Amino acid sequence: SGINAECPLRPGVMGRMHTPGKGISQSALPFKRSVPTWQKLTSEEIKETIYKLSKKGLTPSQIGVILRDSHGVAQVKAITGTKILRILKAKGLSSKIPEDLYHLIKKAVAIRKHLEKNRQDKDSKYRLILVESRIHKLARYYKTKTVLPPNWKYESATASALVA
Repeated sequence: SGINAECPLRPGVMGRMHTPGKGISQSALPFKRSVPTWQKLTSEEIKETIYKLSKKGLTPSQIGVILRDSHGVAQVKAITGTKILRILKAKGLSSKIPEDLYHLIKKAVAIRKHLEKNRQDKDSKYRLILVESRIHKLARYYKTKTVLPPNWKYESATASALVA
C-alpha cells in the first residue's frame, strides 16, 4: 500500500538483513475493521480460549493460527480490541523473551549442536555468525523498548537453557 506500491522500482523499501531480497509478499488484512456478522464467539470466549492455549505452552503466533483455523476468528484484535500478546501480558501469561528472539536463539542452538558433530561445515559456521548477529541486533532493539532488561545478554553457553 502507499506510494511505493505503484512504483516499479520501489524506492525506499527496506531489504532483508543478510540476503539481497526486498520481498513484496504481505498478508492482506481485511479492509473493514469491524467484527464479521457470522462471528459467533464473544470477546470473553476468545480471551478464555487464548488463556487456555497459552497454558498449554503455545506462542501467540500458534494461538492465532489455531483461532483462525479451528474457531474461525480472522482477527483477534477486531473482536477483542487488543492483540493476543497484549491480552497475555495483561493476564501475566506472556513469555520472558519475545517470540521472534526466542526462535532465533533456538535456531542458533540447533546450528551450534550441528557444528559440534560437523566441525568442518564452513557454511553452518557462517550461518551461525549471521543468526547470532541478528540476535544481538534484535536484543539491542528490545532493550531500547524496555521489553528486555538492560543487563540481558545473549551468551552461546547459556542459550540452550533459554530455549529448553
